[in-house]
Amino acid sequence: MDFQNSMTRRRWFRSASGGTAGLLLSGLAADPCIAAPEKKPLYKISCTEYSLHRMLAKGTLNNLEFAPFVRTEFSLRAVEYWNRPFNDKAKDKTYLAEMRKRAEDAGVEATVILVDGAGHLGDPDAKLRSEAVDRHKKWVHCAAQLGCHSIRVNAHSKGSYDEQLRLAAEGLTKLSDYAAPVGINVLVENHGGFSSDGGWLAAVMQRVNKKNCGTLPDFGNFGVYNRYLGVKQLMPYAKCVSAKSNHFDAAGNETGTDYLRMMKIVVAAGYHGYVGIEYEGNQLTEVEGVKATQRLLERVRSSLATAS
Repeated sequence: MDFQNSMTRRRWFRSASGGTAGLLLSGLAADPCIAAPEKKPLYKISCTEYSLHRMLAKGTLNNLEFAPFVRTEFSLRAVEYWNRPFNDKAKDKTYLAEMRKRAEDAGVEATVILVDGAGHLGDPDAKLRSEAVDRHKKWVHCAAQLGCHSIRVNAHSKGSYDEQLRLAAEGLTKLSDYAAPVGINVLVENHGGFSSDGGWLAAVMQRVNKKNCGTLPDFGNFGVYNRYLGVKQLMPYAKCVSAKSNHFDAAGNETGTDYLRMMKIVVAAGYHGYVGIEYEGNQLTEVEGVKATQRLLERVRSSLATAS
């Protein structure tokens, strides 16, 4: 056999082999008995504890029962805790172990602790700012014990735009440095003051420039600031998202936020993590408000998945 004929036959054999392999793979893909790989959802849905704050205040729901209740009532598998219902238990390892056990037994993942009332991380008084950082430290360890990846904080301050930017960045830097070895992220929510200005909060993130310091964009809490622009500015730093809801129309749409438009922004940023339901309305009961928000998020997710 001469060299030219040998090369021709080898090329034919490679081509035929590739075709056979292709046919085999096509047959496998077409076989109804072989399941196709499960497609991951565009985003996941969780529930914030604040959504049920009236039930917690009345005692019709206990903090220890929150995670199992979310699993049973809404069939959701993740929660964001709120520090107020167990404010005096942050260092109680036995209590926290019970919280985690009940959540895990119910098949519920803990993501974030929303921390309120722990002081202003951007306080213009250096002593008060330092004390605020210290008061947040217990929640860093609490989050770690509960299996959360983050705590959510506020960036309240006083002074000019630039002064507040510098002060908030200073407090966040100190807290983030403390939280990093513990494996916890420090997330800032747009929650009043300059933090409701997406450009300002994005500038704070750029100034801090820490991998474990990010944002938790909330669909509400922007005041007069354009909420769609604000979320777009905060998404590059987002490690969780809060789907704020208040009122719904007859079609099940949230009247203050175009959820389809908002979730397009979230997904376009490459975010596919948890979107936490935070119902704050009084039109529906808290349970029905969470369910209405969940239905809307699921409907939007289906629409976006179909469009893609």
